[in-house]
Amino acid sequence: MLKTPKGLRLQIGIFGRRNAGKSSLLNALTGQQVSIVSDTPGTTADPVEKPLELPPFGPVLLIDTAGLDDDSGELGALRAEKSARMLDRTDLALLVSESSWGKFEDDLAEQIRQKHIPLIAVFNKIDRGKPDPALLKKLDREKTETVMVSAADGTGMEALRDAILRQAPEGFFQSQGMLDGIVQAGRPVLLITPVDREAPRGRMILPQVQAIRDALDHDAWCAVVKENAVTAALESLKEPPALAVTDSQVFKLVEKMVPGSIPLTSFSILMARIKGDLAVCAEGAAAIGKLTNDSTVMIAEACSHPPIEEDIGRVKLPGWLRQHGLPGLRFKFVQGHDFPDDLSGIDLVIHCGACMFNRREVLSRILQCRRQGVPFTNYGTAIAFCFGILERALAPFPEILSEYRKQTERKR
Repeated sequence: MLKTPKGLRLQIGIFGRRNAGKSSLLNALTGQQVSIVSDTPGTTADPVEKPLELPPFGPVLLIDTAGLDDDSGELGALRAEKSARMLDRTDLALLVSESSWGKFEDDLAEQIRQKHIPLIAVFNKIDRGKPDPALLKKLDREKTETVMVSAADGTGMEALRDAILRQAPEGFFQSQGMLDGIVQAGRPVLLITPVDREAPRGRMILPQVQAIRDALDHDAWCAVVKENAVTAALESLKEPPALAVTDSQVFKLVEKMVPGSIPLTSFSILMARIKGDLAVCAEGAAAIGKLTNDSTVMIAEACSHPPIEEDIGRVKLPGWLRQHGLPGLRFKFVQGHDFPDDLSGIDLVIHCGACMFNRREVLSRILQCRRQGVPFTNYGTAIAFCFGILERALAPFPEILSEYRKQTERKR
């Protein structure tokens, strides 16, 4: 369970004032001393993440944040800003307060609602006092579920778990699989997985592992090969695969080896489908054709690993884009959860597959780009466009391909 990737967990953010008992609540839910607890306001300086198994959800990620009312100078403001950014990756928000509730909580609750994040108001420390009944009626009118707990003695923890079950985002338990709707039981799937320096030693990268598992969940079976064995694998199969999925880095090579009668796409495009919005990524990829040598592309990597010599985001992808007739193209790189609020001067955002992110965080970035008029795409769709094979890579998803053709025709 602890090896379940963050991006596949229900991410529950705990927000509120300093010293409202957020860290105590996290400790009570986990049954462990995960966060440092103190009567001194501002003890939690940075978000604390705790992966755990929370029945009946299975793997979840609890995120304890610093108090958003931290007014202790510049450092306090930075702590509060970092905590506020956690909303972009939160599937469900717990707004923790003592018996009081004022403008601060009203404003924070409204901010959470505007982001369409399910909200539970948690009144902590009820061993010291309970909220005014009039306040509870007000929150009920606002359709905000309330729970009263005491993190100190565990009172109300089961009620909080029940509330989390009720308020978990609709469809969370039926999240789309990588291969939903594009493979059939009993049919083979060909997975083409180069083994290069970016692959963990002795292991495969996460999207490849997820595709194998998803194929098995659909009662399909897999043939997993490196790019140098594609032709031999196709000749060995008694029937053509229902689908071929390749690492985007060898898209151009593989596209020539896999007959056009076999649907072909990439792991990265499958990730765009389940982590973000594939139609948006396809439309964003087409924006590559409008870039100039004065344009700036921002490449966003979810992982914060140090770049290697043949890094796809920092080396290969910029190289392919420059070969697309743009030798002077400029690049900006961001990693992990860092993503600028102001996208001025950015002409295109290209995101990695986001296998370590949840869908909410990716959608948050897409919405931010759309608000500022910046096209958004991801590695797989961008690479397919550069190689002139995006339409083939979208063919397994007829509705997306049709929408892409309409959008590109409209903009000509």
